[in-house]
Amino acid sequence: MNTPWSIYPAIDLRRGQVVRLQQGDPERQTTYSSTPAAVAAGWRAAGADWLHVVSLDGAFGQAEEASRQALRAILQCGARIQFGGGLRTLADLEALFDLGVARAVLGTAAVENPDLVRLALQRFGPQRIAVGLDVRAGQVRTRGWQSGSHLAPAVLGKALACAGLKTLIYTDIARDGMQTGPDIAGALALAQASGLDVIVSGGIGSLEDVRRVRAAGLPGLIIGRALYEGRFTLEEALQC
Repeated sequence: MNTPWSIYPAIDLRRGQVVRLQQGDPERQTTYSSTPAAVAAGWRAAGADWLHVVSLDGAFGQAEEASRQALRAILQCGARIQFGGGLRTLADLEALFDLGVARAVLGTAAVENPDLVRLALQRFGPQRIAVGLDVRAGQVRTRGWQSGSHLAPAVLGKALACAGLKTLIYTDIARDGMQTGPDIAGALALAQASGLDVIVSGGIGSLEDVRRVRAAGLPGLIIGRALYEGRFTLEEALQC
């Protein structure tokens, strides 16, 4: 795991607003802001080098023009943007990179169309492509976490590593938005089985969680609700 340690404040976009879902359920949504660009600028001013931006509209297969407009505004903040949600083709990736996105995250497409990952890695390089593995009860979920794949994370991780992937984002859906602590053991097991850099997401609720992820040797973590609800500040997390 050679990726520098990073904290990624999360900006989840739905209909152009900044929201968070609990356990991936679109019916359990909290809206935090109608001005995503201002949120991004705030995280950047607080010290964020990276932002993790997701189009939930894209993930759910819904119209996402509002989220794409928000992304264009977010890109002006100066942080590097890691973006996912609804990316299905090389043309989708090309359009993102033309906008200025630093890294694209493939989710459903990585499960349903493994050749896309291989071709994307060949065309854009492993520094610009990540795969998001969203896991519930030991199985990878797809299509905005609504569909099961019957694939074990370690099996898929090994296959992706063989294709040339370097970076995975591991989310424990049951913990996402719940602030009950991340699945560090699951992330470590996936990293050890695949040899990939695994960024952990889901469940961060305290500075102690941040310290535990750092102490485990994982290269980074994504934080959402805990920051938005003031459990701690980004400056405090970065000091960890």
